[in-house]
Amino acid sequence: MFAAGTREASGVKIPLRKTDIATETPGPRRVLVVDDSRLDRRILRAPLERWGYEVTEAASAEAALALCRESDFDFVLSDWVMPGMSGPDFCRAFRALPRQGYGYFILFTVRNATSDAAEGLDAGADDFLSKPLDADELRARLQAGARLLDMQRDVSEKNRLLSDALAELQQVHGALDRDIAEARKIQQSLVGKRQIEFGPASIALMLHPSGHVGGDLVGWLPLSPSRIAIYAVDVSGHGVASAMMAARLAGILGGASGRGDVALALAETGGSARILPPEEVVARLNRMVLDLMQVEQYFTCIWCDADLATGRVALVQAGHPHPLVLRTDGRVERVGEGGLPVGLLPDARHVRITIDLAPGDRLFLMSDGLLDTRGGDSVALGEEGLIALVRRNRALTGGAFLDALMWDLERLSGARGAQASAGDDISGVLFTWHGGDGDW
Repeated sequence: MFAAGTREASGVKIPLRKTDIATETPGPRRVLVVDDSRLDRRILRAPLERWGYEVTEAASAEAALALCRESDFDFVLSDWVMPGMSGPDFCRAFRALPRQGYGYFILFTVRNATSDAAEGLDAGADDFLSKPLDADELRARLQAGARLLDMQRDVSEKNRLLSDALAELQQVHGALDRDIAEARKIQQSLVGKRQIEFGPASIALMLHPSGHVGGDLVGWLPLSPSRIAIYAVDVSGHGVASAMMAARLAGILGGASGRGDVALALAETGGSARILPPEEVVARLNRMVLDLMQVEQYFTCIWCDADLATGRVALVQAGHPHPLVLRTDGRVERVGEGGLPVGLLPDARHVRITIDLAPGDRLFLMSDGLLDTRGGDSVALGEEGLIALVRRNRALTGGAFLDALMWDLERLSGARGAQASAGDDISGVLFTWHGGDGDW
Protein backbone atom coordinates (compact mmCIF):
# COMPACT_ATOMS: atom_id res chain seq x y z
CA MET A 1 0.00 0.00 0.00
CA PHE A 2 1.37 3.37 -1.00
CA ALA A 3 1.78 6.28 1.43
CA ALA A 4 0.79 9.78 0.46
CA GLY A 5 3.11 11.63 -1.89
CA THR A 6 5.03 10.53 -5.04
CA ARG A 7 8.14 8.62 -5.90
CA GLU A 8 10.19 9.11 -9.10
CA ALA A 9 12.80 6.79 -10.60
CA SER A 10 14.28 6.86 -14.08
CA GLY A 11 11.53 9.13 -15.36
CA VAL A 12 8.60 7.10 -14.00
CA LYS A 13 6.42 9.06 -11.57
CA ILE A 14 4.25 6.82 -9.38
CA PRO A 15 1.66 8.44 -7.07
CA LEU A 16 1.60 7.03 -3.57
CA ARG A 17 -2.08 6.54 -2.65
CA LYS A 18 -3.90 4.39 -0.09
CA THR A 19 -6.54 3.45 -2.68
CA ASP A 20 -4.01 2.25 -5.24
CA ILE A 21 -4.67 -1.44 -4.68
CA ALA A 22 -7.89 -2.34 -6.60
CA THR A 23 -8.02 -4.13 -9.91
CA GLU A 24 -10.69 -3.36 -12.53
CA THR A 25 -9.54 -5.97 -15.00
CA PRO A 26 -11.80 -9.07 -15.37
CA GLY A 27 -9.13 -11.75 -14.98
CA PRO A 28 -5.37 -11.42 -15.43
CA ARG A 29 -4.17 -9.83 -18.64
CA ARG A 30 -0.66 -10.39 -19.87
CA VAL A 31 1.61 -7.34 -20.15
CA LEU A 32 5.05 -7.25 -21.72
CA VAL A 33 7.26 -4.41 -20.44
CA VAL A 34 10.13 -3.60 -22.80
CA ASP A 35 12.88 -1.25 -21.59
CA ASP A 36 16.67 -1.41 -21.52
CA SER A 37 16.57 0.05 -17.98
CA ARG A 38 16.07 -2.68 -15.39
CA LEU A 39 15.04 -0.11 -12.80
CA ASP A 40 12.34 1.34 -15.05
CA ARG A 41 11.02 -2.15 -15.74
CA ARG A 42 10.83 -2.97 -12.02
CA ILE A 43 9.16 0.33 -11.17
CA LEU A 44 6.50 -0.35 -13.84
CA ARG A 45 6.10 -3.97 -12.81
CA ALA A 46 5.10 -3.23 -9.21
CA PRO A 47 1.91 -1.23 -9.86
CA LEU A 48 0.95 -3.38 -12.86
CA GLU A 49 0.94 -6.48 -10.70
CA ARG A 50 -1.03 -4.68 -7.99
CA TRP A 51 -3.59 -3.75 -10.68
CA GLY A 52 -3.97 -7.43 -11.49
CA TYR A 53 -1.80 -7.79 -14.61
CA GLU A 54 0.55 -10.68 -15.31
CA VAL A 55 3.86 -9.00 -16.18
CA THR A 56 6.78 -10.20 -18.30
CA GLU A 57 9.95 -8.16 -18.78
CA ALA A 58 12.28 -7.82 -21.77
CA ALA A 59 15.53 -5.79 -21.82
CA SER A 60 15.51 -5.19 -25.56
CA ALA A 61 13.17 -5.09 -28.52
CA GLU A 62 14.88 -8.15 -30.00
CA ALA A 63 14.29 -10.17 -26.83
CA ALA A 64 10.69 -8.92 -26.67
CA LEU A 65 10.09 -9.94 -30.27
CA ALA A 66 11.31 -13.46 -29.50
CA LEU A 67 8.88 -13.65 -26.56
CA CYS A 68 6.04 -12.43 -28.78
CA ARG A 69 6.75 -15.18 -31.27
CA GLU A 70 6.27 -17.77 -28.52
CA SER A 71 3.13 -16.39 -26.86
CA ASP A 72 0.54 -13.65 -27.14
CA PHE A 73 0.47 -10.64 -24.85
CA ASP A 74 -2.56 -8.44 -24.32
CA PHE A 75 -0.48 -5.28 -23.81
CA VAL A 76 3.01 -4.27 -24.87
CA LEU A 77 4.54 -1.28 -23.03
CA SER A 78 7.71 -0.30 -24.85
CA ASP A 79 10.32 2.42 -24.44
CA TRP A 80 11.08 4.40 -27.61
CA VAL A 81 14.87 4.71 -27.43
CA MET A 82 16.72 1.43 -26.84
CA PRO A 83 20.01 -0.07 -28.04
CA GLY A 84 19.45 -1.95 -31.27
CA MET A 85 15.86 -1.91 -32.48
CA SER A 86 13.90 1.19 -31.53
CA GLY A 87 10.40 1.18 -30.10
CA PRO A 88 8.66 2.15 -33.39
CA ASP A 89 10.65 -0.48 -35.32
CA PHE A 90 9.74 -3.07 -32.71
CA CYS A 91 6.08 -2.06 -33.05
CA ARG A 92 6.19 -2.60 -36.82
CA ALA A 93 7.76 -6.03 -36.35
CA PHE A 94 5.20 -6.85 -33.64
CA ARG A 95 2.31 -5.98 -35.94
CA ALA A 96 3.73 -8.27 -38.62
CA LEU A 97 3.64 -11.32 -36.31
CA PRO A 98 0.82 -13.85 -36.68
CA ARG A 99 -1.31 -13.96 -33.53
CA GLN A 100 -4.74 -15.10 -32.34
CA GLY A 101 -6.06 -11.79 -31.08
CA TYR A 102 -5.17 -8.14 -31.01
CA GLY A 103 -2.25 -6.76 -28.96
CA TYR A 104 -2.51 -3.24 -27.55
CA PHE A 105 0.80 -1.37 -27.98
CA ILE A 106 1.82 1.73 -25.95
CA LEU A 107 5.04 3.66 -26.63
CA PHE A 108 6.89 5.60 -23.91
CA THR A 109 9.33 8.41 -24.59
CA VAL A 110 10.77 11.57 -23.13
CA ARG A 111 10.17 13.16 -26.50
CA ASN A 112 6.86 14.97 -26.75
CA ALA A 113 6.89 16.58 -30.16
CA THR A 114 3.71 16.17 -32.23
CA SER A 115 5.72 14.66 -35.07
CA ASP A 116 7.09 12.00 -32.68
CA ALA A 117 3.58 11.01 -31.61
CA ALA A 118 2.50 10.81 -35.24
CA GLU A 119 5.54 8.65 -36.04
CA GLY A 120 4.74 6.28 -33.19
CA LEU A 121 1.08 5.92 -34.15
CA ASP A 122 2.05 5.47 -37.79
CA ALA A 123 4.31 2.59 -36.75
CA GLY A 124 1.24 0.80 -35.42
CA ALA A 125 1.15 1.92 -31.81
CA ASP A 126 -2.27 2.31 -30.22
CA ASP A 127 -1.23 4.93 -27.69
CA PHE A 128 1.65 7.24 -26.87
CA LEU A 129 2.73 8.44 -23.40
CA SER A 130 5.45 10.87 -22.46
CA LYS A 131 7.90 10.33 -19.64
CA PRO A 132 7.87 10.82 -16.73
CA LEU A 133 4.80 8.55 -16.65
CA ASP A 134 1.82 9.34 -14.47
CA ALA A 135 0.36 6.18 -12.97
CA ASP A 136 -3.23 7.44 -13.12
CA GLU A 137 -2.88 8.26 -16.78
CA LEU A 138 -1.17 4.93 -17.51
CA ARG A 139 -3.90 3.03 -15.71
CA ALA A 140 -6.60 4.94 -17.57
CA ARG A 141 -4.93 4.18 -20.89
CA LEU A 142 -4.68 0.50 -20.00
CA GLN A 143 -8.33 0.39 -19.04
CA ALA A 144 -9.27 2.04 -22.34
CA GLY A 145 -7.15 -0.53 -24.13
CA ALA A 146 -8.82 -3.31 -22.13
CA ARG A 147 -12.22 -2.14 -23.35
CA LEU A 148 -10.95 -2.28 -26.92
CA LEU A 149 -9.54 -5.78 -26.35
CA ASP A 150 -12.86 -6.90 -24.84
CA MET A 151 -14.73 -5.61 -27.87
CA GLN A 152 -12.22 -7.26 -30.20
CA ARG A 153 -12.54 -10.59 -28.40
CA ASP A 154 -16.30 -10.29 -28.40
CA VAL A 155 -16.28 -9.64 -32.14
CA SER A 156 -13.84 -12.51 -32.68
CA GLU A 157 -16.05 -14.86 -30.69
CA LYS A 158 -19.12 -13.78 -32.62
CA ASN A 159 -17.21 -14.22 -35.86
CA ARG A 160 -16.18 -17.70 -34.74
CA LEU A 161 -19.77 -18.59 -33.91
CA LEU A 162 -20.86 -17.11 -37.22
CA SER A 163 -18.21 -19.11 -39.07
CA ASP A 164 -19.30 -22.29 -37.29
CA ALA A 165 -22.93 -21.56 -38.15
CA LEU A 166 -21.96 -20.79 -41.73
CA ALA A 167 -20.05 -24.05 -41.99
CA GLU A 168 -23.08 -25.93 -40.68
CA LEU A 169 -25.33 -24.08 -43.13
CA GLN A 170 -22.99 -24.93 -45.97
CA GLN A 171 -23.19 -28.58 -45.02
CA VAL A 172 -26.97 -28.39 -44.85
CA HIS A 173 -27.15 -26.49 -48.13
CA GLY A 174 -24.81 -28.99 -49.75
CA ALA A 175 -27.04 -31.85 -48.70
CA LEU A 176 -30.11 -29.86 -49.75
CA ASP A 177 -28.56 -29.09 -53.14
CA ARG A 178 -27.87 -32.78 -53.67
CA ASP A 179 -31.42 -33.65 -52.68
CA ILE A 180 -32.86 -30.96 -54.95
CA ALA A 181 -30.66 -32.13 -57.82
CA GLU A 182 -32.13 -35.60 -57.36
CA ALA A 183 -35.59 -34.06 -57.13
CA ARG A 184 -34.96 -32.33 -60.46
CA LYS A 185 -34.14 -35.68 -62.05
CA ILE A 186 -37.33 -37.13 -60.60
CA GLN A 187 -39.39 -34.18 -61.79
CA GLN A 188 -37.95 -34.39 -65.27
CA SER A 189 -38.75 -38.11 -65.30
CA LEU A 190 -42.41 -37.27 -64.67
CA VAL A 191 -42.57 -35.92 -68.20
CA GLY A 192 -41.31 -39.19 -69.65
CA LYS A 193 -40.34 -39.24 -73.29
CA ARG A 194 -40.09 -35.80 -74.88
CA GLN A 195 -41.21 -37.02 -78.33
CA ILE A 196 -44.12 -39.46 -78.67
CA GLU A 197 -45.41 -40.87 -81.97
CA PHE A 198 -48.92 -42.23 -82.24
CA GLY A 199 -49.11 -42.84 -86.00
CA PRO A 200 -51.76 -40.28 -86.92
CA ALA A 201 -50.37 -37.80 -84.39
CA SER A 202 -47.28 -36.87 -82.39
CA ILE A 203 -46.51 -34.95 -79.22
CA ALA A 204 -43.37 -33.00 -78.29
CA LEU A 205 -42.84 -31.80 -74.71
CA MET A 206 -40.48 -29.29 -73.09
CA LEU A 207 -39.94 -28.46 -69.42
CA HIS A 208 -37.39 -25.92 -68.14
CA PRO A 209 -37.70 -25.19 -64.38
CA SER A 210 -36.47 -21.75 -63.32
CA GLY A 211 -34.45 -23.32 -60.48
CA HIS A 212 -33.47 -26.87 -59.62
CA VAL A 213 -37.16 -27.71 -59.54
CA GLY A 214 -40.27 -25.89 -60.66
CA GLY A 215 -44.05 -25.88 -60.63
CA ASP A 216 -44.76 -26.55 -64.32
CA LEU A 217 -45.97 -29.92 -65.55
CA VAL A 218 -46.77 -31.15 -69.06
CA GLY A 219 -47.80 -34.56 -70.31
CA TRP A 220 -50.38 -36.82 -71.81
CA LEU A 221 -52.34 -39.95 -70.92
CA PRO A 222 -54.43 -42.46 -72.86
CA LEU A 223 -58.21 -42.25 -72.66
CA SER A 224 -59.21 -44.91 -75.19
CA PRO A 225 -57.59 -46.69 -78.15
CA SER A 226 -58.24 -43.62 -80.29
CA ARG A 227 -58.22 -40.75 -77.81
CA ILE A 228 -55.59 -39.17 -75.60
CA ALA A 229 -55.59 -36.38 -73.04
CA ILE A 230 -52.96 -33.65 -73.25
CA TYR A 231 -52.37 -31.29 -70.36
CA ALA A 232 -50.25 -28.34 -69.29
CA VAL A 233 -50.11 -27.18 -65.65
CA ASP A 234 -48.48 -24.18 -63.97
CA VAL A 235 -48.57 -24.18 -60.14
CA SER A 236 -48.51 -20.78 -58.46
CA GLY A 237 -45.22 -19.68 -56.89
CA HIS A 238 -41.77 -21.14 -57.36
CA GLY A 239 -39.38 -23.54 -55.71
CA VAL A 240 -39.84 -26.67 -53.66
CA ALA A 241 -43.45 -26.11 -52.58
CA SER A 242 -44.61 -25.61 -56.16
CA ALA A 243 -42.56 -28.59 -57.32
CA MET A 244 -44.12 -30.83 -54.67
CA MET A 245 -47.57 -29.69 -55.74
CA ALA A 246 -46.68 -30.43 -59.37
CA ALA A 247 -45.42 -33.88 -58.37
CA ARG A 248 -48.66 -34.53 -56.51
CA LEU A 249 -50.65 -33.53 -59.56
CA ALA A 250 -48.50 -35.81 -61.71
CA GLY A 251 -49.52 -38.69 -59.47
CA ILE A 252 -53.18 -37.75 -59.78
CA LEU A 253 -53.06 -37.33 -63.53
CA GLY A 254 -51.24 -40.62 -63.96
CA GLY A 255 -48.98 -39.68 -66.88
CA ALA A 256 -48.51 -41.65 -70.05
CA SER A 257 -48.06 -44.89 -68.12
CA GLY A 258 -51.12 -44.35 -65.93
CA ARG A 259 -54.80 -45.14 -66.42
CA GLY A 260 -56.01 -41.57 -66.37
CA ASP A 261 -58.60 -42.23 -63.65
CA VAL A 262 -59.08 -38.50 -63.12
CA ALA A 263 -60.62 -38.32 -66.61
CA LEU A 264 -62.82 -41.41 -66.26
CA ALA A 265 -66.17 -41.97 -64.58
CA LEU A 266 -66.41 -45.59 -63.53
CA ALA A 267 -69.69 -47.30 -64.42
CA GLU A 268 -71.78 -48.40 -61.43
CA THR A 269 -72.93 -51.64 -63.13
CA GLY A 270 -69.41 -52.81 -64.02
CA GLY A 271 -69.54 -51.65 -67.62
CA SER A 272 -66.89 -49.61 -69.41
CA ALA A 273 -65.83 -46.32 -67.87
CA ARG A 274 -67.10 -43.07 -69.35
CA ILE A 275 -64.56 -40.50 -70.51
CA LEU A 276 -65.29 -37.20 -68.81
CA PRO A 277 -65.41 -34.07 -70.95
CA PRO A 278 -62.60 -31.54 -70.24
CA GLU A 279 -64.78 -29.22 -68.16
CA GLU A 280 -65.72 -32.06 -65.79
CA VAL A 281 -62.09 -33.13 -65.47
CA VAL A 282 -61.10 -29.59 -64.48
CA ALA A 283 -64.04 -29.39 -62.05
CA ARG A 284 -62.90 -32.66 -60.47
CA LEU A 285 -59.37 -31.28 -60.07
CA ASN A 286 -60.82 -28.12 -58.54
CA ARG A 287 -62.67 -30.15 -55.90
CA MET A 288 -59.56 -32.21 -55.15
CA VAL A 289 -57.46 -29.11 -54.49
CA LEU A 290 -60.07 -27.38 -52.35
CA ASP A 291 -61.49 -30.36 -50.43
CA LEU A 292 -58.72 -32.95 -50.28
CA MET A 293 -55.35 -31.22 -50.64
CA GLN A 294 -56.31 -28.05 -48.74
CA VAL A 295 -53.17 -26.19 -49.75
CA GLU A 296 -52.61 -22.51 -50.34
CA GLN A 297 -51.42 -23.01 -53.89
CA TYR A 298 -53.56 -22.93 -56.99
CA PHE A 299 -52.64 -23.71 -60.56
CA THR A 300 -53.52 -22.81 -64.11
CA CYS A 301 -53.98 -25.52 -66.67
CA ILE A 302 -55.22 -26.58 -70.07
CA TRP A 303 -56.87 -29.97 -70.49
CA CYS A 304 -57.33 -31.34 -74.01
CA ASP A 305 -59.19 -34.41 -75.24
CA ALA A 306 -57.75 -35.25 -78.66
CA ASP A 307 -59.38 -37.67 -81.09
CA LEU A 308 -56.56 -39.26 -83.08
CA ALA A 309 -58.94 -40.51 -85.76
CA THR A 310 -60.56 -37.18 -86.62
CA GLY A 311 -58.16 -34.49 -85.43
CA ARG A 312 -60.87 -32.95 -83.28
CA VAL A 313 -59.64 -31.52 -79.95
CA ALA A 314 -61.95 -30.49 -77.12
CA LEU A 315 -60.23 -28.36 -74.51
CA VAL A 316 -60.74 -26.23 -71.41
CA GLN A 317 -58.54 -23.30 -70.49
CA ALA A 318 -58.29 -22.60 -66.74
CA GLY A 319 -56.27 -19.43 -66.33
CA HIS A 320 -53.47 -20.70 -68.58
CA PRO A 321 -52.20 -18.65 -71.55
CA HIS A 322 -54.26 -19.02 -74.72
CA PRO A 323 -53.22 -22.00 -76.87
CA LEU A 324 -52.09 -21.37 -80.44
CA VAL A 325 -53.17 -23.33 -83.51
CA LEU A 326 -50.51 -23.40 -86.25
CA ARG A 327 -52.26 -24.04 -89.55
CA THR A 328 -50.44 -25.55 -92.51
CA ASP A 329 -51.16 -22.41 -94.59
CA GLY A 330 -49.13 -20.28 -92.14
CA ARG A 331 -51.97 -18.86 -90.08
CA VAL A 332 -51.57 -18.73 -86.30
CA GLU A 333 -54.86 -18.74 -84.39
CA ARG A 334 -55.29 -17.80 -80.73
CA VAL A 335 -57.96 -20.00 -79.12
CA GLY A 336 -59.51 -20.56 -75.69
CA GLU A 337 -62.01 -18.93 -73.36
CA GLY A 338 -59.75 -17.94 -70.48
CA GLY A 339 -61.34 -19.10 -67.24
CA LEU A 340 -60.38 -19.12 -63.57
CA PRO A 341 -57.36 -21.05 -62.23
CA VAL A 342 -57.93 -24.32 -60.41
CA GLY A 343 -58.12 -24.22 -56.62
CA LEU A 344 -59.47 -20.70 -56.08
CA LEU A 345 -63.28 -20.93 -56.03
CA PRO A 346 -65.46 -23.99 -55.39
CA ASP A 347 -68.07 -22.98 -57.96
CA ALA A 348 -65.69 -22.05 -60.80
CA ARG A 349 -67.06 -22.88 -64.25
CA HIS A 350 -65.04 -23.49 -67.39
CA VAL A 351 -66.15 -23.42 -71.01
CA ARG A 352 -65.26 -26.19 -73.41
CA ILE A 353 -64.21 -25.29 -76.95
CA THR A 354 -63.64 -27.57 -79.91
CA ILE A 355 -60.89 -27.27 -82.53
CA ASP A 356 -60.76 -29.22 -85.76
CA LEU A 357 -57.23 -29.84 -86.96
CA ALA A 358 -56.45 -30.56 -90.59
CA PRO A 359 -53.59 -32.92 -91.43
CA GLY A 360 -50.34 -31.12 -90.57
CA ASP A 361 -51.97 -28.61 -88.21
CA ARG A 362 -50.42 -28.21 -84.76
CA LEU A 363 -51.75 -27.21 -81.36
CA PHE A 364 -49.26 -25.40 -79.10
CA LEU A 365 -49.78 -25.12 -75.34
CA MET A 366 -47.35 -22.94 -73.37
CA SER A 367 -46.83 -21.57 -69.87
CA ASP A 368 -46.68 -17.85 -69.17
CA GLY A 369 -42.91 -18.14 -68.76
CA LEU A 370 -42.61 -17.80 -72.55
CA LEU A 371 -44.78 -14.69 -72.63
CA ASP A 372 -42.87 -13.11 -69.74
CA THR A 373 -39.47 -13.39 -71.43
CA ARG A 374 -37.84 -9.96 -71.48
CA GLY A 375 -35.38 -8.54 -73.95
CA GLY A 376 -32.65 -5.99 -73.41
CA ASP A 377 -35.27 -3.23 -73.17
CA SER A 378 -36.95 -5.12 -70.25
CA VAL A 379 -40.19 -5.37 -72.25
CA ALA A 380 -42.00 -8.71 -72.01
CA LEU A 381 -42.31 -10.75 -75.19
CA GLY A 382 -46.10 -11.05 -74.91
CA GLU A 383 -48.48 -12.87 -77.23
CA GLU A 384 -47.63 -10.87 -80.34
CA GLY A 385 -43.91 -11.42 -79.85
CA LEU A 386 -44.44 -15.13 -79.25
CA ILE A 387 -46.60 -15.47 -82.36
CA ALA A 388 -43.80 -13.81 -84.37
CA LEU A 389 -41.31 -16.39 -83.08
CA VAL A 390 -43.77 -19.20 -83.81
CA ARG A 391 -44.15 -18.01 -87.40
CA ARG A 392 -40.37 -17.77 -87.78
CA ASN A 393 -39.97 -21.43 -86.78
CA ARG A 394 -43.14 -22.85 -88.36
CA ALA A 395 -41.15 -24.93 -90.86
CA LEU A 396 -39.77 -27.03 -88.00
CA THR A 397 -41.69 -29.87 -86.38
CA GLY A 398 -41.85 -31.65 -83.04
CA GLY A 399 -38.94 -31.25 -80.65
CA ALA A 400 -36.96 -29.26 -83.21
CA PHE A 401 -39.65 -26.57 -83.15
CA LEU A 402 -39.58 -26.34 -79.34
CA ASP A 403 -35.77 -26.27 -79.25
CA ALA A 404 -35.63 -23.47 -81.83
CA LEU A 405 -38.22 -21.51 -79.87
CA MET A 406 -36.15 -21.88 -76.69
CA TRP A 407 -32.99 -20.74 -78.50
CA ASP A 408 -34.83 -17.65 -79.72
CA LEU A 409 -35.93 -16.87 -76.15
CA GLU A 410 -32.37 -17.22 -74.88
CA ARG A 411 -31.02 -14.94 -77.60
CA LEU A 412 -33.71 -12.40 -76.85
CA SER A 413 -33.05 -12.30 -73.10
CA GLY A 414 -29.34 -13.08 -73.00
CA ALA A 415 -30.03 -15.81 -70.41
CA ARG A 416 -30.19 -19.57 -70.54
CA GLY A 417 -33.09 -21.91 -69.87
CA ALA A 418 -35.96 -20.68 -67.77
CA GLN A 419 -33.83 -17.76 -66.57
CA ALA A 420 -34.77 -16.22 -69.92
CA SER A 421 -38.19 -15.48 -68.43
CA ALA A 422 -36.94 -13.57 -65.39
CA GLY A 423 -36.92 -16.68 -63.22
CA ASP A 424 -40.24 -18.24 -64.25
CA ASP A 425 -40.61 -21.85 -65.39
CA ILE A 426 -40.96 -22.47 -69.11
CA SER A 427 -42.95 -25.40 -70.45
CA GLY A 428 -44.81 -26.31 -73.60
CA VAL A 429 -46.60 -29.04 -75.55
CA LEU A 430 -46.76 -29.30 -79.34
CA PHE A 431 -49.46 -31.65 -80.62
CA THR A 432 -49.35 -32.40 -84.34
CA TRP A 433 -52.13 -34.22 -86.19
CA HIS A 434 -50.83 -35.94 -89.30
CA GLY A 435 -54.12 -37.46 -90.44
CA GLY A 436 -56.40 -40.30 -89.43
CA ASP A 437 -55.13 -43.05 -91.71
CA GLY A 438 -52.06 -44.07 -89.69
CA ASP A 439 -51.79 -47.05 -87.38
CA TRP A 440 -51.45 -46.67 -83.63
